[in-house]
Amino acid sequence: MSNVRVVGTGITPFGNVPERTGRDLFAEASIAAFEDSGVPRDDVDAVFYGNFMGELAEHQGHQGPLMAEAAGVRAPATRYESACASSGVAVRDAVYRIRNGEADVVLVGGAERMTNLGTAGATEALAIAADDLWEVRAGMTFPGAYALMAKAYFSKFGGDREDLAHVAVKNHENALPNEKAQYRSAITVEDALEAPWVSTPLGLYDSCPISDGAAALVLTSEAYAEENDLDAPVAITGTGQGGDRLALHDREHLARSPAARKAGEEAYADAGVGAGDIDVAEVHDCFTIAEVLAIEALDIEGVGEGISAARDGRTTADGETPINLSGGLKAKGHPVGATGASQIAEVASLLAGEHPNSEHVEDATTGLAHNAGGTVASATVHVLEVVA
Repeated sequence: MSNVRVVGTGITPFGNVPERTGRDLFAEASIAAFEDSGVPRDDVDAVFYGNFMGELAEHQGHQGPLMAEAAGVRAPATRYESACASSGVAVRDAVYRIRNGEADVVLVGGAERMTNLGTAGATEALAIAADDLWEVRAGMTFPGAYALMAKAYFSKFGGDREDLAHVAVKNHENALPNEKAQYRSAITVEDALEAPWVSTPLGLYDSCPISDGAAALVLTSEAYAEENDLDAPVAITGTGQGGDRLALHDREHLARSPAARKAGEEAYADAGVGAGDIDVAEVHDCFTIAEVLAIEALDIEGVGEGISAARDGRTTADGETPINLSGGLKAKGHPVGATGASQIAEVASLLAGEHPNSEHVEDATTGLAHNAGGTVASATVHVLEVVA
């Protein structure tokens, strides 16, 4: 078993471009990834593609071969669907395929077209990642679900809306130099606290935007990278996946993320590292409370302590463990099928010293990407390390 090298990355700008199709977006991301990698398209053994709502947003299923064609690749192609963790799962399978010796080169990524549905339509489409019988039909949407999780957290561990506001402020600040980010504007704690309600206790600035965008990675075996003299100093050295019950009312905990904890433990063990080795992380902050739950599940913060991490500066750009230097889903954006792959691209770029925020982690050698589906009924975690 060898390390899986990240030899090329491509991310479109995330934002509001309803006129662009999913295939158009993925083609752009793939072109950038191939140009970055120097790998010929003919060398690709497989295409793994993450997408959640293609049937609803574009009336398009069977997207694997469609996206391979858009990328200019003639190789077997598979679409992965795990809600917002779709491309995280796709990356995990790509890692295993390469490790097992079944492929030397895999194009993996994802895309989502969402804004053409409008706010109401996108909210309804996203809701199908919840339990239709017991949650969706009762009017549950994800802002409401995460609001319940935030209330449960406050009740069990303390904290308040101002703590969450610091998470939003931090991530907007991180997005300022990121040309791929949807929201490159600073906000204050007061802005966050005075914003319109979305679902109490969450306001507008506690919530990620509806986004269009795509991300692509060219992953190769270590042997292929060395034989072709590729500039690939970053490898995926650990991968993990966890799950939980789909509906909130069936969960043992509302204020914890067992799926993320299991995925993190598996990824740490796989890479042979611990939480204390993580220098920088991208975590799934679809809502500000989600970042708090994630960093606790990953042991970056202790249980009940993550709520104060942004306020106290532990997870800011110059903190002990910078979290979401890309801007996170909160400010960079969240085209759900693209998010997992884009997080890995961001971490790889940070570790390679090629990110606009790399100056904050100049000595970083180990990073982490955490991607979650729904209310974290699905989660993947990947550990990335500088290996050359």
